Amino acid sequence: MADIKTRDAVKGTIKTIDKAAIASERMKAAYAKTKDKAEQGYYADESSATEYASDKVSYTAERVTEEGVHQFNKQGKKGVQTTKENIVKAKDGIADFKTKRAMKSAEKRASNVHTQTVRTKTQAEKTIKQSARSTGKTIKFTTKGTVKSAEKSVKTAQSTSKAAIKTAEHTAKTAQKTAQASVKAAQRAAQAAKATAKATAHAVKVAVKATIAAVKAIIAGTKALISAIAAGGWVAVVIIIVICLVGLLVGSVFGIFFSGEDSGNGMTMQTVVREINTEYDAKLDETKNGTAHDVLEMSGSRAVWKEVLAVYSVKTNTDPDNPQEVATMDDSKKELLKNIFWEMNEISSRTESKTETQITESDDGHGNIIQTETTVTRTYLYITVAHKTAEEMADKYNFNADQREQLSELLAEENNSLWSQVLYGISGGDSEIVNVALSQVGNIGGQPYWSWYGFEGRVEWCACFVSWCANECGYIDTGVIPKFAGCVLGSQWFMDRGQWQDGSFEPSAGHIIFFDWEGDGVTDHVGIVERVENGTVYTVEGNSGDTCRQNRYAIGSSVIYGYGIPAY
Repeated sequence: MADIKTRDAVKGTIKTIDKAAIASERMKAAYAKTKDKAEQGYYADESSATEYASDKVSYTAERVTEEGVHQFNKQGKKGVQTTKENIVKAKDGIADFKTKRAMKSAEKRASNVHTQTVRTKTQAEKTIKQSARSTGKTIKFTTKGTVKSAEKSVKTAQSTSKAAIKTAEHTAKTAQKTAQASVKAAQRAAQAAKATAKATAHAVKVAVKATIAAVKAIIAGTKALISAIAAGGWVAVVIIIVICLVGLLVGSVFGIFFSGEDSGNGMTMQTVVREINTEYDAKLDETKNGTAHDVLEMSGSRAVWKEVLAVYSVKTNTDPDNPQEVATMDDSKKELLKNIFWEMNEISSRTESKTETQITESDDGHGNIIQTETTVTRTYLYITVAHKTAEEMADKYNFNADQREQLSELLAEENNSLWSQVLYGISGGDSEIVNVALSQVGNIGGQPYWSWYGFEGRVEWCACFVSWCANECGYIDTGVIPKFAGCVLGSQWFMDRGQWQDGSFEPSAGHIIFFDWEGDGVTDHVGIVERVENGTVYTVEGNSGDTCRQNRYAIGSSVIYGYGIPAY
């Protein structure tokens, strides 16, 4: 029997059914796979590329946000700390606040954060794309959502970073303004302090120069001070004493030790003393020149200046009717000092005519000497300087016990250097011989210098005076200065030892100055250099018009023969 053929009712039905079954199976598998993937989005570990990328994006977004906040906090704290440090520096006047540097640093760090954010976004997108290729279309939807979330987080981080930058800039600008204001305030304070320091500099300088020695004179017997000095605490003691006693010192009789400084009116004790010395010399010259005489004989000496000033200080400062400080000098005080000086010094003179037999010798023309006696009447002028001591003046002014004790303290040996500083502006060292010489200014006739040397009567005593001063300092015994009575011998002594300079040399205090009045190359006179100022040599000379006085000459003067340079 032949086979019965049948025709498909619908072409391709069986094949379609098979394909549908396969598609159904595939959809089920895809559904299961999608379900698994979805569950992985919530619960799976980071073992898959999908979840790694997703978590990485989420982590990066969180880190960007945290980093922005951290940088803001860090920059804010650093800006505050830098501001504090610079304000302190401004107050101390050490350095200017470097605000621009902080601003640039904040901008740079913010820029770094932004760059890092962009890089992180790019890397995340790259990772997502790679993951998408390997997992198929199913992941696209999830990835796009994740990327959008990441982009949103990145934008939020950028906004936060920008806000942080703006806040940091605002903080820096505020800090800059504060620092600039602090610097200006510090500068104004410094200028005010400088002006104050300048205004008080003079008083401080006076205190520093005189206080140490003055305090020694006042409290020399204080055991506590001696102990402090022995323990090495002298500097601290001086500071404390300056602070506590300077006002007391200036207002007491010891204020005289401060009078060597300018009082603000151009007057110092030195200038007033020189003026009185000039007045004294002028009165002597007036006496000599105003009286006709054939022979001049002078004797006596005037009061030592430190005694004059000590009496002046006690009398002026402790006057019961009108007590005044003696640290400064003015016209009224100058008159008080002049009055005391002339009360302590008196110049008297007298003339006397003497008839004397004078013997003259002559030659009779035959080789015989003939002596002829003649009677000559000569006029002698005697000038005498008499002075009162400090003790005699205390009696004259009826000083009480306290005043006498103050007078004694002022005249104590240990204050000699102070008196030299006040009177002549010099102190100790190589100028010791100058101090001695100045103390003798006003002596007339050369006694005791020539008698100390060994002469029984008056001789030309300028060299004797220099030798006497050197002996008082111990320079003769040590071979620093020779004992000489003749100027030629004295100058030769220095030349032989290579301790000589010619008249063009600019000397220093303590050098021995030799003169040649006649310009014949032979020394005629000698003195001691007191000081050199503004091209002028100031000297102290014995036998200058038979007195001990101060003179001055231009450096390089034709009458200056040269200088002996003692090896002090």
